[in-house]
Amino acid sequence: MADFQIQFLDHVALRVADINKARDWYVDVLGLKPYQKEEWGPIPIFLLAGKTGIALFPAKPEDPPLNPGHRGVKIDHFAFQVDPENFEKARKQFEVKGIPYDWQDHHFFHSIYLRDPDGHQVELTTLVSPAVDFYGEL
Repeated sequence: MADFQIQFLDHVALRVADINKARDWYVDVLGLKPYQKEEWGPIPIFLLAGKTGIALFPAKPEDPPLNPGHRGVKIDHFAFQVDPENFEKARKQFEVKGIPYDWQDHHFFHSIYLRDPDGHQVELTTLVSPAVDFYGEL
């Protein structure tokens, strides 16, 4: 066991084909807030929900493209947790905007899965049972 404790997931770094298109999608569809520090220059583009978020980097065109359906070694998806009220607001927004998504019942959680412009699978998840039933006593 580690001799330290992790506080929270800080960010996930994504390589994207069009950094501005990806930024706009995460802002418009998920409501993430751009966070840019002058000291970093224009890259990466940080997008945050509280203290958790993603960092966008341009893809390397010389690398072979990844097949989004590949089930081998790769990041399968990443998830943001929302409360039940905001989960429902997101679902309704996606329907109004015609954004395709997949809804799943995971017993303790309900989840919506959708894909960003580069095919990364993004999950919004909400706890539907008492927190102690899933997390135990924290």
